[in-house]
Amino acid sequence: MGNKMKEYRQEKGLSQTELAYKTGVSQRYIAFIEANKRTPSLKLAMKISKALGKNVNTIFSP
Repeated sequence: MGNKMKEYRQEKGLSQTELAYKTGVSQRYIAFIEANKRTPSLKLAMKISKALGKNVNTIFSP
């Protein structure tokens, strides 16, 4: 499963640390998601989409 999280995070001008703070996870976990080494729970995916101002499907579509 590919994702565009990094692209949208950078468009928003957020660092991994800032996104992690907004979503309640560690910076390292954000890095793992961006590298497709972890899949976020639906709850976390919703928090990420809210922080990035994008639809969940837009960010995490295969």
